[in-house]
Amino acid sequence: MLFNSIDFAIFLPLVFLLYWFGARHSLKAQNLIILISSYVFYGWWDWRFLSLIALSTIVDFLVGLGLANNKIERNRKILLWLSISLNLGLLGFFKYYNFFIENFIQTFLFFGTEIKSNTLNIILPVGISFYTFQTLSYTIDVYKNKIQPTRNLIAFAAFVSFFPQLVAGPIERAKNLLPQFYEKRAFNYTSATDGLRQILWGLFKKVVIADNCAEFANVIFNNSAEHSGGTLLLGAFFFAFQIYGDFSGYSDIAIGTSRLFGVTLMKNFAFPYFSRDIAEFWRRWHISLSTWFRDYLYIPLGGSRGSFGTKLRNTFIVFGISGFWHGANWTFIFWGVLNALYFLPLLLSNRNRKNMDTIAEGKMLPSAKEFISMMITFSLIVFAWIFFRAENIYQAFAIVVEICSPSILTISDFGNVHHSILTLLLVSFLITVEWIGRQREFGIEVLFKDKPKILRWSFYAFMIFIIGMFMQTEETPFIYFQF
Repeated sequence: MLFNSIDFAIFLPLVFLLYWFGARHSLKAQNLIILISSYVFYGWWDWRFLSLIALSTIVDFLVGLGLANNKIERNRKILLWLSISLNLGLLGFFKYYNFFIENFIQTFLFFGTEIKSNTLNIILPVGISFYTFQTLSYTIDVYKNKIQPTRNLIAFAAFVSFFPQLVAGPIERAKNLLPQFYEKRAFNYTSATDGLRQILWGLFKKVVIADNCAEFANVIFNNSAEHSGGTLLLGAFFFAFQIYGDFSGYSDIAIGTSRLFGVTLMKNFAFPYFSRDIAEFWRRWHISLSTWFRDYLYIPLGGSRGSFGTKLRNTFIVFGISGFWHGANWTFIFWGVLNALYFLPLLLSNRNRKNMDTIAEGKMLPSAKEFISMMITFSLIVFAWIFFRAENIYQAFAIVVEICSPSILTISDFGNVHHSILTLLLVSFLITVEWIGRQREFGIEVLFKDKPKILRWSFYAFMIFIIGMFMQTEETPFIYFQF
């Protein structure tokens, strides 16, 4: 079920009414409604994959209990590795089986040996990368005695399958989300209205920005050999705002929807395109995944402590695996390695935590130095997105070569010029609003909030009108559903 679909527009109010009017006096009933609604939400795509969520839920619930009841370190490690092996095994099979088989065959072909092996027609379960990491963090934290294991199966199952963030995050930690299913939630009008504003902004980013940018990014990338360097660079720019509007839009809708049910999710995007260096970008982009890799991979490997070789190894491992997490394609791995190359000079010079504050904090405009730093960082990010979006490595490098040619000064025909100009104006509107609200949780959190009601509601009506005007006749899935 897509957030930008008629199905969800019907589903959400029904669950909301049932939750607050049918179960407001009972914690168990609230959790059951969340659990059943989440399984309906996920099963809307393919009910068969509910068995995978149920399996991960039951195994990790039992592993948590086993870790609590067992003090022998050897046995605790066996239980932990049971959870890790099951979860990563399922993820590896459904997401990476064909990738490894195809590359295994190609490796032997390179050395002159032909191996006959069949790939499988495997359907990738939506959101498996997200809920796998979420449930893994629970068993790891229980093993490290950072949290106490739960004995409430319904609460734990609701935590694993919570529908607003189930298929594309944020990837929540048990210490933040699970305790919220231990206490009965009370309706909070202020939180609910803030949630509705965040949902509205998320829909704008997805429907108006991402889907419109996607129209031109797809035309340009899918026919890259026909276009000039200038057009290809424009295509990369469109894709940069497509993926930002799409993914951060999903996160806004997820966080806003959670607020309607009295549940708080972590912030997943903090205006990353206003970053002054790559380290700051990764503190602001897909925060739940970046911090997951930091806490469960980078720091256990030794982090930034130790020799130059250790820092180099850890940086490339984390960014490489982060790229591979996004998909079974060498383009994602290269994208991760490229970001490691961006990040490494900052780490080695101890400047990776230089920009911890908000750019131009308390000011209307950035300084010249901040603006230049922001533009350089954004340019590096857009360049890296070329590899993320390309179908394969060969296409990515062909695009880069063309962009570096004299044809960068020309724009070839890539479709409706008037529509593309309108899309660029809408992107400018997005940038302006988010710049004004960059110190807040989301772009329009306080925009017009202290203004007269007529002005505030006129703005919301305008936003709804724009969303309705640009809504696609066909449902457009979110990019990160494929990850």
